[in-house]
Amino acid sequence: MLHIAYIGLGSNLEDPVSQLQRAFVDLDGLPGTSLVVRSSLYRSAPLGCPDQSDLQNQPDFVNAVAKVGTNLSPQALLQALLKIEHQHGRERTVRNAPRTLDLDVLLYDDLQLHEHGLTIPHPQMHKRAFVLQPLLEIAPGVSIPGVGLALQSLQDCQDQVLEILTSVV
Repeated sequence: MLHIAYIGLGSNLEDPVSQLQRAFVDLDGLPGTSLVVRSSLYRSAPLGCPDQSDLQNQPDFVNAVAKVGTNLSPQALLQALLKIEHQHGRERTVRNAPRTLDLDVLLYDDLQLHEHGLTIPHPQMHKRAFVLQPLLEIAPGVSIPGVGLALQSLQDCQDQVLEILTSVV
């Protein structure tokens, strides 16, 4: 059975634009999975560092969202995403540290799930303009299960500034 999932992509190390472009290709190459559509790329300041003084020392992030059709289960999809991160040189040191690539399962059908290592919808997505704006670009009427319309959540993130880098052709 084909499932629809939305994947958040982010990078702020080692040519972030290139990291995301390669990650789109990697997503499309996953077993039983195809890239349906991808958002533009957006630049944003880092959020949520353990020590807020570290924010000014961290490079800006480049973010996007991809919609995929997949036969993979939520856990299998997560494991595949972690493997892609590793192939891109992702090292997990401290939470919210700079990274070569971050891939998150944002939504998976209308599923609400909380398992060890995986929560769907992503627990912070409704508070992050760098997730919501690209998500709404490719899925304008999308609703976040248990939260509501993504558009309403984006309106609550007005203080977060995004710069669009590329438009999808």
